[in-house]
Amino acid sequence: MQHTPLRRILLGLGVFLLICAIATVAYIQMGWTVSDAIYMVVITIFGVGYGEVKPVDTPALRTLTIAIIVFGYSAAIYTVGGFIQFLVDGELQSLLRNRKMSQGIASLRGHTIVCGYGRMGIRVAEELQQLHQPFVVIDENPARVEEAQQAGMLAMVGNATDEETLLSAGIHRARGLATLLPDDAANAFICVTARDLADSVEIVSRAENHSAQKKLIRCGANHVVMAASIGAMRATQLLIRPTASAVLESYGLSHGISEELSAIGLSLEELRLNSNSPLVGKPLGDIQVRGNRGFLIVGVKRGEAEIQMNPSGSLILEADDTVIVVGHQNDINELCMAHNVQRQEMVYRGVKS
Repeated sequence: MQHTPLRRILLGLGVFLLICAIATVAYIQMGWTVSDAIYMVVITIFGVGYGEVKPVDTPALRTLTIAIIVFGYSAAIYTVGGFIQFLVDGELQSLLRNRKMSQGIASLRGHTIVCGYGRMGIRVAEELQQLHQPFVVIDENPARVEEAQQAGMLAMVGNATDEETLLSAGIHRARGLATLLPDDAANAFICVTARDLADSVEIVSRAENHSAQKKLIRCGANHVVMAASIGAMRATQLLIRPTASAVLESYGLSHGISEELSAIGLSLEELRLNSNSPLVGKPLGDIQVRGNRGFLIVGVKRGEAEIQMNPSGSLILEADDTVIVVGHQNDINELCMAHNVQRQEMVYRGVKS
C-alpha cells in the first residue's frame, strides 16, 4: 500500500517512537534504570559514539541492541525519506496554498458561490473574474479545483449538496449562488440546501430539461437558465444578425442582450442602405427621426472592413453600408420608410419581426 508523503512521515514517526518505547522497556526488564535505558536507546539509534553506561556482555543485551539498531535506523530512514518526498512533491506548497485559499474564502463578503467548474462553470467564473467580482468555486474533482486555483481563482474541493461545504464557502455571507452542474437532480438538491441555509441569497440554477425549470424554482432557485437554449439563441443571432453579434462581442456583452433590450421596448437592429437611399453620400449626422424618443447609432460596417464603433456624425455614408442602431420599434420602422433603408429580417422563436 502506497502512502502520501505526509502519511509516510506520520507512520514513520509512530513506528520510530514505538521502537524506542519497546527498547526502553526491554532494557529496564534486564535490570537497567529508566534513565540508563533511555540513554542507551538514544545513543544506539543515533549512533553518537558515546560509551555504554553498562557493559553489553550478555547474548540477550547484544541481541536487543542489534535489533534496536536495525529497526530504529529503518524507521528513521523511512521517516526522512517521507520528509524528502514531501518537499520534492510540493505537498508543503500545496498545504500553504490551501491555507491561503481557506483564509481568502473566510474573508469574502457579498460574493458569489459557483457550484461546478465544468463547461458552463468555467465561463461564469471567467466572467466574474474579468468583472473583478468576488467569488469562490466548488467542485468535487480535485483536478478541476487545481485548474481554477492555477487561474488565480478561489476554489475548494467539496460536494455542494453538503451543508458543511456551503458553510465553508460562506453561504451566510454570499450575495448569490450559481449551481451549474449537468444534473438537474443535483442542482435541485443544491437549491434546497442553499435556500435552507440562507433565505436572502440569489440562486441561479442551470437546467438541462424544460420540465425541470418549474421544479428548480420550487426548490428555491430565483432564476433558471437553459444551457441548450442559450446555445440555440447564440447560433440564431450569428445567422440572422452577424454584424450586431460582432458588436456585442467587441464590448464583451451578453449574447442575450437583444432579449433584454426587447423586455424594455428597445431593439438592436442592422439597417442596410440601398443604392437608391437618399442617405448615400450624406454624413451620418443627417439621419433624423421624427419620433419623440429617437434611437442610438452604435456602429457602422462597410464591406469587409471592421465595424466602426461610435462613428462620427461627419462619416459619409455609402451604398451597402450597414448601420447598427438601438431604438424603439416604431422609430426604427419610421427610419426605414423615410430613408429607404433595408431592415434585416429577424426571427425570434419562430416569429418574424
